[in-house]
Amino acid sequence: MNKPLGLLFAVTSIIWMTLCAISLNYNGWAAAIFFVLCIANIGLGFTVKARIRRKNQNQA
Repeated sequence: MNKPLGLLFAVTSIIWMTLCAISLNYNGWAAAIFFVLCIANIGLGFTVKARIRRKNQNQA
């Protein structure tokens, strides 16, 4: 995974985590949704990284 794409996943995960922490005081359901989105974003980042690595191995 190139650096800008990794940075994008890192920043968006931090944003979801921050929104989750802020929404804990206001609405538990919103916090749960933001938590699920954060975990999904992290998982998507690992999936993209694995696919890019597999694609590069097949080309070499």
